[in-house]
Parts: sequence; C-alpha cells; structure tokens
Amino acid sequence: MSRVGKLPVQLPDGVNFKQDHRDVTIKGPKGELSLRVNPGIELKLDDGAVQVSRPSDAKHHRSQHGLYRSLIQNMVQGVTEGFEKKLEIRGVGYKAEMKGKSLTLQLGYSHPIVFNPPQSIDIACESPTSISIKGIDKELVGQVAAKIRSFRKPEPYKGKGVRYLGEYVREKAGKTAGK
Repeated sequence: MSRVGKLPVQLPDGVNFKQDHRDVTIKGPKGELSLRVNPGIELKLDDGAVQVSRPSDAKHHRSQHGLYRSLIQNMVQGVTEGFEKKLEIRGVGYKAEMKGKSLTLQLGYSHPIVFNPPQSIDIACESPTSISIKGIDKELVGQVAAKIRSFRKPEPYKGKGVRYLGEYVREKAGKTAGK
C-alpha cells in the first residue's frame, strides 16, 4: 500500500464532495474545483472522509494511488484555506505594480512586461519589490508564480531578478581585476 494513498482525506465542515462516475467536484467556502479521476482509482466517502483505493498492485495503479489522494487533499485545502506564493524582486530599477487586473513589471528590458493573470488568480503588490499570488488551485498558483519568475530569473553573479520569497541563489565569483 502507498503510505500517502492509504491516509483518508478529511472533509471539514462546509465542504461538499460529489462524485459523478469519474468526475469529482469539491465545493467549499472559497470556491469549487473539479478533477477527472483515472478509471483504475476508486473513491469512497464515509464518515466525512474520502478513502482512495486501487484495484491491484500493478505498477500503474501504485503510481496513481498516492497521486490522486494528494490531488484531492490539495483540492480540499484550496477550497477551505487557499494557496499563496510570494515573489521578491531584486535589482536596481526593477519593480512591479498593478494596473487594474494586470501586473506590470519593469525588469531591465527596454519595455515593460504586462502579465494578465488567469480568472481565478489574485495578484497583489505589497511593495514595488514584492508580489503575492493567491488562488484556490495549487497547480495554477504555482504555474503563475513560475511564469512571472521566468520573465527574469535570478542571475548567479549579482542575484538580480525575480525569485521566490526565501529562495537561496548561489552566487558565483566574477572575474578578478588583476593578478
């Protein structure tokens, strides 16, 4: 048995679990998320908890068992608490600001970068050098954060660029001036 897969997913109060054949819908106070489950994975709801099981010990079923349990756990956590990623910007003249719903970034290029987030993602700039990304879908929050980071990844000589909050960037030694 998978160590992750055999743990039940607890459903807190106010969270509704609905299964329609292979489609799973979880609705909570922050919103609603859906997932299409692999036909080999079985879900059972009992006593306010979802139990994930697999039909056999085949390699394919074993690999899917823990995955779908984690996906359902993330959906439950998303509709109750939500997810958040924070980014920080380092570099002289590098800054971010919100213009309406879109994020405008000045990252040392000759033009500003305008990023329009997906519908279910909220982006906020607490300061010109910090960005907060919030949403109920863990995958989408991480994807948006990675996309914003990809506009100017932290470079290894001075550390300038967009990085996750608390990310460590190992800096290289530059050229020496003379011997």
